[in-house]
Amino acid sequence: MPSFSKTWFGEDSSELPPFMRVYLLCQGTIVTTALSLAAELGIADLLAGGPRSSAQLAQATSTHTRSLYRLLRLLCSVGIFTEIQTDRFALMPLGECLRTGVPNSISSWSRMAGVKARMHTFAEALHSIKTGEPVFEHATGMNFFDYLAAHPEEGEIFNGAMNDAGQIVSAAVVQAYDFNGISKIIDVGGGHGTLITAILKNNPQMTGILFDSPHVAESARKPIADADLADRCEIVGGDFFYSVPIGGDAYLLRWIIHDWERQRAITILRNCRKAMKKTSRLLLVETIIPAGNDFHVGKFVDFIMLTTHGGRERTKEEYENLLQEAGFHLNKVVPTDSPFGMSIIEGVLDEREVLGQ
Repeated sequence: MPSFSKTWFGEDSSELPPFMRVYLLCQGTIVTTALSLAAELGIADLLAGGPRSSAQLAQATSTHTRSLYRLLRLLCSVGIFTEIQTDRFALMPLGECLRTGVPNSISSWSRMAGVKARMHTFAEALHSIKTGEPVFEHATGMNFFDYLAAHPEEGEIFNGAMNDAGQIVSAAVVQAYDFNGISKIIDVGGGHGTLITAILKNNPQMTGILFDSPHVAESARKPIADADLADRCEIVGGDFFYSVPIGGDAYLLRWIIHDWERQRAITILRNCRKAMKKTSRLLLVETIIPAGNDFHVGKFVDFIMLTTHGGRERTKEEYENLLQEAGFHLNKVVPTDSPFGMSIIEGVLDEREVLGQ
């Protein structure tokens, strides 16, 4: 994987003096803000039909023409748009990813990157470094998931971001993992059903249950029905800290365990174990942090976990220990080609659990 400096500065980054490279790194929040604004305004969708001027785009977005021009000029400099002639802008390949409803869209994720609560959290991140506690509650007055429930507009942006990323991850999981032998799969914390939809469509003999908190589960009914899976995928609301549906051949948790500190993660895993048959599999779709200094997207996500959720990204050894404490044996790790660095961590019941010891 290329180093972050090459990703950020390009192949000629070595020509910049060190102080200038650090200076530009410090401007990351500016690029984040600009990308979020462009996604919020829907600039990429407006340019999908062809080049437009800043005045045309300003009229369509109810913004100030010259100020919008300055935003577009900045994003041209990092490869999102291009000014093909004076004050006439077009999409670049990177900008295509900011369109909505297209493969590999990251529009909702870009919008989420600029929400006020996230910015406030990072502004006070020293609290997390000093205490080891997530600063989100300190900055907003409530924990992350309660905040999303109390602010449905931002909650919808978050769900959209998870769906955007989930589309990419789901394709990689379906391609990488052999689901043969699984008749019924239970997607624990399945959100809007992106992953279970991909799995069921690719395995027509399989049925499933999408399990999430009641209001999230309810919102999954339409996308599941739209995918013509209502007869094969049951929607169940509940709380995985208390119990999960019983009787699945596989229990699937994507980007769930990383949200929680050790004891709460173990509680979720033990509840899955209680619901499982002796032959059931546990499938965790998570990022595994590699050793060494190389760039890895999981190291960035881990900082989000530290400051926002109180969770963490983990190494293979840490997952192995976590599973063991919850009564599982780590059977194998299946890497995927997901750009998010996701792997499928397969756990099975510890032999002592199977034998009732």
